Amino acid sequence: MASHQHKKRFGQNFLNNDRIIHQIVAAIAPKPDQHLVEIGPGEAALTRPLLESVAKLDIIEIDNDLIAPLTQKLSHFPAFHLHHTDALSFDYAGLRANNHSPLLRIVGNLPYNISSPLLFHLIDYAEAIEDMHFMLQKEVVKRITSQPGFKTYGRLSVMLQYACEVENLFMVGPENFDPPPKVDSAIIRLRPYKQKPFQADDEAAFGDLVRQAFSQKRKTLRNNLKGWLTLSQIEQCQLNPSARAETLSVKDFVTLANAYTHLGQ
Repeated sequence: MASHQHKKRFGQNFLNNDRIIHQIVAAIAPKPDQHLVEIGPGEAALTRPLLESVAKLDIIEIDNDLIAPLTQKLSHFPAFHLHHTDALSFDYAGLRANNHSPLLRIVGNLPYNISSPLLFHLIDYAEAIEDMHFMLQKEVVKRITSQPGFKTYGRLSVMLQYACEVENLFMVGPENFDPPPKVDSAIIRLRPYKQKPFQADDEAAFGDLVRQAFSQKRKTLRNNLKGWLTLSQIEQCQLNPSARAETLSVKDFVTLANAYTHLGQ
């Protein structure tokens, strides 16, 4: 593919190290009968080995200038399906023909400026997804995999750990990209639960309560959940109203959300 002018607004940093590419493909371990989706293929460093391995690869790319080169270079592969669209608003469930079709395996090198909103968008489609392998900034991966009590623990940690089993696979240094970013990256695996360890009775209410609980990180549950749950209702969940959101487990948030959902019933 001819040299592409990297665009800052799309956060484009393209992989250029074959050893790292092979390591990522090995972690994904694509099989011939699987349906993969790649978000932001860039200059197709990962795309070609994936196309050689699976029956269908849907590719999502927003950059106008990459559409023609990607098509020219890869359209001879039977698995190749290109979508010129925004990954943040894409209907991923629509890629499956029906509920008996293989679940989607999603991969991508995600730019920092869309990584969190895209991950929140994708977990809305968790029932259609087998797993996800993403290259993200190391700090984002730390936030996703963080545990209660750490400064990196927040809404992103709770929402993704509620929906998925999360695993930090390995680091990728800036020297493996063109242009080199100013930060380290990491590969993460997210595997949506078929049956969640802790089930919110109303998942929309759960998401809203988690957002509210972290709305002012220095404040306590007593303050952030005022108007949602009283002090006694929080205490009935076996939680201290003076605790901060960053000290609560996923289970604790589910307990609070279910108490809120069933108020007055």
